[in-house]
Amino acid sequence: MEELVNIKDPTSGVMKAVRLHEFGGPEVLRYEDAPMPTLKTGEVLVKVYASALNPPDWYLRDGYRSLPPEWQPKGEFPMILGTDISGVVVEVADDVKDFKVGDEVYAMVRFFSIGESKGYAEYVSVPISDLAIRPAGIDHVHAAGAPMSLLTAWQFLVEVGHNHPNPLQPYPHVPVPLKGKTVLVNGAAGGVGHFAVQVARLHGAKVIGVAAGQHEAILRNLGADEFIDYTQTSADEVVRNIDLVVDAIGGASSGRFLKTLKRGGALFPVYPLGFADYDEAERLGITVSSVQVRSSGVQLAQLAKLLNDGSIKVLIDSTFPLSDARKAHERAAKGHIQGKIVLTVA
Repeated sequence: MEELVNIKDPTSGVMKAVRLHEFGGPEVLRYEDAPMPTLKTGEVLVKVYASALNPPDWYLRDGYRSLPPEWQPKGEFPMILGTDISGVVVEVADDVKDFKVGDEVYAMVRFFSIGESKGYAEYVSVPISDLAIRPAGIDHVHAAGAPMSLLTAWQFLVEVGHNHPNPLQPYPHVPVPLKGKTVLVNGAAGGVGHFAVQVARLHGAKVIGVAAGQHEAILRNLGADEFIDYTQTSADEVVRNIDLVVDAIGGASSGRFLKTLKRGGALFPVYPLGFADYDEAERLGITVSSVQVRSSGVQLAQLAKLLNDGSIKVLIDSTFPLSDARKAHERAAKGHIQGKIVLTVA
């Protein structure tokens, strides 16, 4: 186990965290003192070694301004962002039997929730249902980079693993068989995209990765059979008759991929807001479906085996100290992210 350094006494009552007191740009993120978490039944206290950035972090930081006003969260300030963590258990609730002090763990904490995950901090309380032992073959930075993005790819492509409905569609999401199929992944170099490439390939699909040209070598190394540089060629203009599109960019432009799919194919927009051309999809015999990722310690435990033996790799774009969370968010805003941005916590 990695040496534990600079760990505050969990009973001291104060820790460092990144909080926001209002919605806005990266400048609203403040590195400051915050109260230590208190444990509830079924929880453990984790000393955080690394916490990854995900799109919901900057959407929430910004107050979800892209949503209709009636959907925008009001928020209770001050608020701590961050869902994905890797660290060491330092305290357990009285009823917890499956984890103990000293366990190295990783988790996507309390997602989906608004402002309740609280991963940008030195310590976080975690429900054991969200928690799994960290893969021994990777470090805390890479482990923190996995949970939300890898669970998203897995729940879209392999096993949903929960019964929470997607409010944007009236029917449950059902993954499609991948063996022998051709899968196009748009946004293949990003957090969800680079995992979707690997998960599809691992399950026997031929994979076409779409990303900027500088990402070609790494995506081919991760298993992409073909590569399209979207800055030079529009994938929807050259690809036809494929089985599945995973659009890890999503949004209003996802509908352009309908013409790339064969009848009976499927389009999975990861961020589906703005695209609802279901009538056209039905006319073409194409299923359009999405799922809202949810925390799952059970699935993270299964995925730990694949992370541990290298079957699935975590790409790290960049790391920043927790105190530089603002700079990390500014890096995210520049786009062209290769894998994950991770905050390190001393």
